[in-house]
Amino acid sequence: MVYRRISDEYLDPMTFLPESLIGIPNLMDVYRSGNVAIVNAPGNGVADDKGIYYFVPKMIRYYLKQEPILKNAPTYLPFYEEDRKYVLDHLGQLVVKDVAEAGGYGVVFGNSLSKEKLRELKELVKREPRRFIAQEVIDFQDMDVMEGDETVSRKADLRVFVLSGTETRVWASGLTRFSRNADSFVVNSSQGGGFKDTWVLSR
Repeated sequence: MVYRRISDEYLDPMTFLPESLIGIPNLMDVYRSGNVAIVNAPGNGVADDKGIYYFVPKMIRYYLKQEPILKNAPTYLPFYEEDRKYVLDHLGQLVVKDVAEAGGYGVVFGNSLSKEKLRELKELVKREPRRFIAQEVIDFQDMDVMEGDETVSRKADLRVFVLSGTETRVWASGLTRFSRNADSFVVNSSQGGGFKDTWVLSR
């Protein structure tokens, strides 16, 4: 089994970009023959589009006829005029994310921008509204972590694992990620974030 964390085009230089130095030559031949499984299979990038966040609650209501149990961070899709107006009017209080980026890249907090940079971002959102989503800033929980010999507070989140087969269930485990930067809400490992032990207790 191969766990894919790179874009399709870099996956196999014999099938996609020949100049890729991070792919595995002939991997796609082995994959097509059924001799290896690729988790995050080629072509599933549509699910990585952050624009999907906007539609998840709507999909639950439409397909399951239920109200979502877990709430999304309030999300706006500037592609739609009503959302675009709200985003442009409140850009300084929102976090803007490029829908095609991952790993904490392409994330911009409006309250961290100068007036000039905020103006530039507004113009970019106007020109390319489908390229972005905007969300209300969620104040992650502060957790104690060890930094050298010192205990410090850092923003942290919990990522759970959901297994789908004949039935779907939340696995009794999780991944707690934290920011190493005291002023950052970005916990991704690709941005220098760390991991904490996650304990699942039952009675």
